[in-house]
Amino acid sequence: MIKLTIPLVLMIISGVINAAPDGKKLFDKHCTACHGSKGAGGVGVPLSLPSFIDSVSDEYLEKTIRLGRPGRIMPAFSKLSDAQVKAIAGYMRSWSDAPAIEHNPVQVKGDKNHGKELYLQHCAQCHGEDGQGGKGTGVTFSRKRDLPIIAPALNNPGFLASATDTMIKNTLIYGREGTPMTSSLVAGLEEEDIDDVVSYIRSLQKIEFASVDNENDDESIIVDSPYGLDETLANLKQAITDQNFTIIRTDYLDHGLVDEGKENRKRIVLHFCNFRFLFDALAIDPRIGIFLPCRVTVVEHMGKVQVMTINPLRLSKLFNNEELNNACKEMTHIYETILEDTVL
Repeated sequence: MIKLTIPLVLMIISGVINAAPDGKKLFDKHCTACHGSKGAGGVGVPLSLPSFIDSVSDEYLEKTIRLGRPGRIMPAFSKLSDAQVKAIAGYMRSWSDAPAIEHNPVQVKGDKNHGKELYLQHCAQCHGEDGQGGKGTGVTFSRKRDLPIIAPALNNPGFLASATDTMIKNTLIYGREGTPMTSSLVAGLEEEDIDDVVSYIRSLQKIEFASVDNENDDESIIVDSPYGLDETLANLKQAITDQNFTIIRTDYLDHGLVDEGKENRKRIVLHFCNFRFLFDALAIDPRIGIFLPCRVTVVEHMGKVQVMTINPLRLSKLFNNEELNNACKEMTHIYETILEDTVL
């Protein structure tokens, strides 16, 4: 039998407390939903491509995790500790046998005006005329996008804060094998031309994304009804169909959470859908399917009836996808109209 002395116990406790974060577990928890198992790609771009992982520094990976891509799919993981961020980057580095590279932080100097001309000729087709990046989020029918791999937004503050000029230049020189990104040298550009393009891309750093102006930023939209439960429910069904939505089913809110027959009959949820809107929303970002079909809940408590639903404007912040903003605004307006018509 091993006798545990006090110093040994303290060493064991200290070892547990100071154990390094598990990069794989952190990646699985925070990253696989978009980037796939082992970075193979999915909703997000593939990260384990040798042409990517072997060409970026650990500093770039860590800054990308920390800062995200404002207005794009990639959120900022501001709540992770530095050790956790380093652990995730370290796990990603384990996908390759090549050593991590270091990018020279020296600024590339070129003619940004000439670079813009070259950019529009060679880069804009994928990355957008203003560097706004490719559209779409995935790889299947419900996740339509323009190219097999989404071209990153080059005017994104998160990208420009993470990438050095040297990294951008090397990417232009060598391209990204396994993606539509080809070598600019092969495309006929000289190194001086590439410097000009890098200078133009860096000049995009002054572009800032407009923040989402959410007048109503509450998590839920809730209104009081002057009617009883049954009349409120009837009004709600009429209001839903008036907005060209189809009612899919009516159910008790706690259905499936309690034994059948024991549901609270004064908490009722209506599931409904406009299939055109559903298709368009999923094409923008498949993650919105978590909140679809649409739902509105009617609750009676202590003689008071309320009608409530989630506030779609919150999705604009949760999903970090500028393309969703208009869809979320439209859906919020529809929800507000439905609830107002219900309680008039």
